[in-house]
Amino acid sequence: MDLPRADGSAESAELRRRLAEAEETLRAIREGEVDALVIRGAARDEVFALGSEDSYRTFMETMEIGAAALDADGKLVYVNAALQALLGAGSQELQHADLVQWVGPAGELALRRLIDRCARGGRHREQLAIVGASGERTVEVTAAPLELAFGRGYALTFTDVTERFEAVAASEGERIGHAVLALSNDAVVVCNAAGTITQANAKVRQFLDGASTGLQFDEAFPLTFAMSSGLLGPADLVELARSGSSVGPIEAVLRDDAGKRTLLVGAGPLRGAGDGASGSIITLSDVTDQRAAERRQRLLMGELTHRVKNTLTLVLSIANRTIAGSRDLAEFRTAFGRRLEALAATHNLLAEDFSAGLTLEDLAVAELTPYIAVGSERLTLEGLQHRLNSDTAVALGLIFHELVTNAVKYGALSNERGRVSLTAERSGGELEIIWCEEGGPTVLPPSRHGFGQTLILRGLGSSGPKPTTLDYRPEGVLCRMHVATSALIADADPAAAG
Repeated sequence: MDLPRADGSAESAELRRRLAEAEETLRAIREGEVDALVIRGAARDEVFALGSEDSYRTFMETMEIGAAALDADGKLVYVNAALQALLGAGSQELQHADLVQWVGPAGELALRRLIDRCARGGRHREQLAIVGASGERTVEVTAAPLELAFGRGYALTFTDVTERFEAVAASEGERIGHAVLALSNDAVVVCNAAGTITQANAKVRQFLDGASTGLQFDEAFPLTFAMSSGLLGPADLVELARSGSSVGPIEAVLRDDAGKRTLLVGAGPLRGAGDGASGSIITLSDVTDQRAAERRQRLLMGELTHRVKNTLTLVLSIANRTIAGSRDLAEFRTAFGRRLEALAATHNLLAEDFSAGLTLEDLAVAELTPYIAVGSERLTLEGLQHRLNSDTAVALGLIFHELVTNAVKYGALSNERGRVSLTAERSGGELEIIWCEEGGPTVLPPSRHGFGQTLILRGLGSSGPKPTTLDYRPEGVLCRMHVATSALIADADPAAAG
């Protein structure tokens, strides 16, 4: 009897011991004191990681990147200190909420999608933007299945790749910046905070013989700003841009070996990754030719206004004098019309090349060509290479028209034997122009003093050094005109010029 009781007591004690060990094991599992659980099976042993602080928790804590373990429902089992710092939340905060919600709306969607893919097997990776302790960050999240004692879960790692992305973006931005610099039609320089040129495009070489990088901006471009009264200099321009202000474009003058150039200069801040400006970017556009063209245009407009006023006054005078000397409306219409045509012909010639002016020969040929060939033996043109300003050209054009008209009607060009010579000779401060007719019908002085004669004698006004003379010789008309050398634009004859 004693033995069975002893055997029964021993069995009961063994059961109680095993139960105590099981309870201790469960307690250790609950409290995280067990690294792994090994279950022996018929075919093979299975090892389930249980996450003791001495094993994978210790390993996760040594990782510099964020790491977390989730259960099958996506609930947080463990999160290391690196991930807590990245998200800006403590372990308790994360434990009482869904980890997925801590990465922000956009990151939450991407993270849930990543976990769903991981649930179907395999390791998966995705980049997403999260809102962390230091603001928005770009992280690369890797998810892989993880066997836990109580079932399957997921191991997640969070690698902050923000700086890598910013470096790539900066590199891409620099590449794009170089491309923009190369394609710009203007000269462009980039200066650092100290005002030193760090980059420049090829257009800068039109202003500098050597390299510009490494030079101070005011040293490379000693600009004078037209409207600044000396208060703004190149260094001030760089400083204004560096402080965040945009300047210009404003006009400046650059004096170099090529002479004086007019530039339009603009400047603005060069912003880096931070809030402030890290330097300045300056554009320089050469508008020297454009400004010269504008000055020439203003000159031409002034000349045009002056010429129109003079022409209208002249037309009014021609009309009044012609009607006073006409016997009837038909005679007035004919005479006035021809004089306007002569005036228009001279203006047409002037319009063809205003800057060069007209020569005496241009005016004479325009009036004589309808009646006699320029190469004819009956016509002599000598010394007519002198160029005239516009006012003198208009006056002489009208005088030549009256002389030719009279010669065609009554003088040397009214028959086949008459001859005309038009010569000019420069002497001292004047140019004497002589119109001489020979071989035509005998000339008689006019019975009345008409407007044509008045125009010939007074057409040059008081600008000539001597008055015009008109001599009605029996053998032909002789007219002497005098033009001051100040009315000449240039002399095409080198000998005369000397």
